[in-house]
Amino acid sequence: MQKHLNLRNLLLIAAINVTITACSSNNLAKQPLGNYKIVEAFPKLLFARPVDFQHAGDGSNRIFVVEQAGLISVFSNDEITEVKNVFLDISNLVDDGGNEEGLLGLAFHPNYAANGFFYVNYTASNPNRTVISRFSVSANANLADPASEMVILEFTQPFSNHNGGQISFGPDGYLYIATGDGGSGGDPQGNGQNLSTLLGKILRIDVNNQSGINVYSIPQDNPFANNSSGFREEIYAYGLRNPWRFSFDPVTGWIWAGDVGQNAYEEIDIIEKGGNYGWNIMEGNHCYEPPSNCNETGLKGPVWEYGRSEGISVTGGFVYRGSDFLEFMNSYIYADYGSGKIWALDFSDLNNPVNSVLIASALNISSFGIDQNHELYLCAFDGKIYKLAGE
Repeated sequence: MQKHLNLRNLLLIAAINVTITACSSNNLAKQPLGNYKIVEAFPKLLFARPVDFQHAGDGSNRIFVVEQAGLISVFSNDEITEVKNVFLDISNLVDDGGNEEGLLGLAFHPNYAANGFFYVNYTASNPNRTVISRFSVSANANLADPASEMVILEFTQPFSNHNGGQISFGPDGYLYIATGDGGSGGDPQGNGQNLSTLLGKILRIDVNNQSGINVYSIPQDNPFANNSSGFREEIYAYGLRNPWRFSFDPVTGWIWAGDVGQNAYEEIDIIEKGGNYGWNIMEGNHCYEPPSNCNETGLKGPVWEYGRSEGISVTGGFVYRGSDFLEFMNSYIYADYGSGKIWALDFSDLNNPVNSVLIASALNISSFGIDQNHELYLCAFDGKIYKLAGE
């Protein structure tokens, strides 16, 4: 992927000051970036509530699309493809009764080509809980073994909303898991700031090594590893409301997350180890509880926020590292589920990022994804997969 970056871009990245100064959509004007549109990436395929788009990292150039009810489809990355195969159907395990419940995330093991392991994040009932499981592919490369489930981690969900959903392997080989604050409104249980619960966090676990009764272990450099205070050692970062989608930038290694706001502000965060992102003390850059004069000591502000005039529910995306749109290099592409707007946040100067509207799509954009060439796609609740194109 780095072969697509020229020396200027690499120097820009090296020069970025990682001390983040929070910015707002109110203090920097949006700049026109060009004329863009979105087109159907696979015009002959249709999905029911697609929520995730992945590739296996095995060089096969196949695409895997997750449907919220519990289905994963696989197909060739070709716009003329007419056939999708059922890779895994666990609808019998998944509870998708709530708008934010269901099969929510998919991640392929970094060594998937050799071990055939992949991981899913779904909600289940009796009791209501989040389940992180491992499955294996069968002898047929386009078909998983539904009987191969090994549950990695489970935790109770007190309400039906704010379940997070993203899972992803980092460049360190560990599995990262986004969890919401448990739901309802305003974080009534205080989970975001409670280090004894897994809710409202980014978790980080080692699925390649077992420790005690767990089928995973805690990375020794996790911020709360080996603590004596009763804090959950799986926690990597906290103070998050509902980080529905996060992604790794393969060049900088940074974790970019879109954290869905309460009722006033949506935010983009760069997640750091041990970072406290403020919820429910703050919503974005603003006091929430209490509504004024809150204690901001030790809290990390977002790199960007926007208010209700722009949208109602951020859909986190990716830093663009493909080759089709070199003008997006050093830009984080993201969207809003409610308004359908798609933006590019240029962070070449991280202390003064520039946010540009690419498209006002009017689509309910649930998720972004990349193929093996780092080209960008987006899932929409009209059942279609889209990609960017120039006018």
